[in-house]
Amino acid sequence: MLLEEVQQYQNLELLAKQVVEGFITGMHRSPFHGFSVEFAEHRPYNPGESTRNIDWKLYARTDRIYTKRFEEETNLRCRIVLDLSGSMFFPAENLAKIKFSVLAAASICHLLQKQRDAFGLTTFSDSVKHQTPARSSRAHLQDVLHTLQPLWDVKSAPTQPETTRIAHCLEQIALTQHRRSLVVIFSDMFENNADDVAIWQAIQHLKHAKNEIIIFHVQHAPQELQFDFDNKPTRFIDAETGEQVSLNPAEVKSAYVRQIAAMDQKIKNRCLQYNIDFYPVDASKDFGQVLMPFYLKRMKMA
Repeated sequence: MLLEEVQQYQNLELLAKQVVEGFITGMHRSPFHGFSVEFAEHRPYNPGESTRNIDWKLYARTDRIYTKRFEEETNLRCRIVLDLSGSMFFPAENLAKIKFSVLAAASICHLLQKQRDAFGLTTFSDSVKHQTPARSSRAHLQDVLHTLQPLWDVKSAPTQPETTRIAHCLEQIALTQHRRSLVVIFSDMFENNADDVAIWQAIQHLKHAKNEIIIFHVQHAPQELQFDFDNKPTRFIDAETGEQVSLNPAEVKSAYVRQIAAMDQKIKNRCLQYNIDFYPVDASKDFGQVLMPFYLKRMKMA
């Protein structure tokens, strides 16, 4: 499923459900096999136990009370971290990066809630804007979706865009995050005057608490990686500082493509160095590029 196919629809909860169901349908083997709580066998019911797992259909056939025994219960706690800085509201015509990230985050939350896994949401730009506790209830999913819905509904970039302070915000998250959790970060990793050392120290702080980290590096490949603009004088405006420059894209395309590729490779190398799962994400492509890596990571942690 592509963002452009669903962007006109408003109900984020319904869209997240459709993305997850489409992902499942597209697999030969359902991700809910082994990924969710699997039924293992029956055992006799002991008086005083919860009646939640009694198999009433079997009782109707045998007149004996048995409960379903499961192979695994909820053991995952996941923190979704969403970058809301100005550069994430690009391109201006469709806000693909932030829209893609919001729907992908909502889809992961929907998937986690079905598995009775605990999940929380954190949004940040120059500071931590919103943070929920990690819970697994349906009501909590509704609260998270309620937080994400305005970001899905937004029609244009903020008139006063936020700058990015990745290191500062990740340090704040690390101070409050539970140990042995899965931290999923949606960000383009752009930061003006970025202190690379501070950023990776903050990520190491998260790792130090035995957390697993996935970075989904969100970019709009046609424009940000391939610099696909018309061959005519064009004015470019920094999405976070407002700085402007006018130039002909064709004259700088080769140099730009080399520089952005080098920057991306540097981030990838850092992730390899610190044993962090890194996935480049193209906001113009389908959501499977997020759900499949997340599913495989969840299976590994289970």
